[in-house]
Amino acid sequence: MALAGDVTDADAMERAVAAVIERFGGLDVVVANAGVGPPPRPMTVVDADAFERTIEIDLLGVWRTVRPCLPQIVERRGHVVVVASVYAFVNGVMATPYAVSKAGVEQLGRSLRAELSIHGASASVAYFGFIDTKMVRDAFADPIAGRVEDFFPSFVTRRLQPAAAGAAIVDGIERRVPRIVRPKWWRVYSVLRGVLNPVLDAGLVRDERLTDAIREGERLAAQTKEAG
Repeated sequence: MALAGDVTDADAMERAVAAVIERFGGLDVVVANAGVGPPPRPMTVVDADAFERTIEIDLLGVWRTVRPCLPQIVERRGHVVVVASVYAFVNGVMATPYAVSKAGVEQLGRSLRAELSIHGASASVAYFGFIDTKMVRDAFADPIAGRVEDFFPSFVTRRLQPAAAGAAIVDGIERRVPRIVRPKWWRVYSVLRGVLNPVLDAGLVRDERLTDAIREGERLAAQTKEAG
């Protein structure tokens, strides 16, 4: 059964969940995956509405999706999947609202797993790299994103097909794993984040390519404002 629902509307999500329960007699699994990505801009010039809309959808939208499902998840010892991102633990420079949201989703999923365990239910956090979706393609079509992409080795930004991400989620649900990570090599970074992140953060501050991209982002924002 296909239903439309706005994750910024808590009542709409409650109605969608109620419709599923009425149709199928219960609900065992919820996957909260709604997300958007704002244009890559430094926070000095990022559009305030775009920043807050990203958090509204990517973080609060996940919460509004999961919350009305929890009574059924508890009753039926079900499973929750919240879709975070590798941006939950890498530096979110030029994509700050997205990274802020995904870090929040990670914490939501980790807490859910612990709290649901007393009921025999469980939760997973999914961490994906760059998935070959319209959102990702549109993001990297932005001239600033193209410059940010140059900071990374090509294997980091290689696109993962949506079917591979979907298969990983299914496998994670079946095995009730705490973490779903694709590409799998990101697991190493996740484990070592406490060591790697301070080093990489320091490197970003000294990287002239990044400082040039930040200045270019500020310049483009100023031009857009003048044109508007």
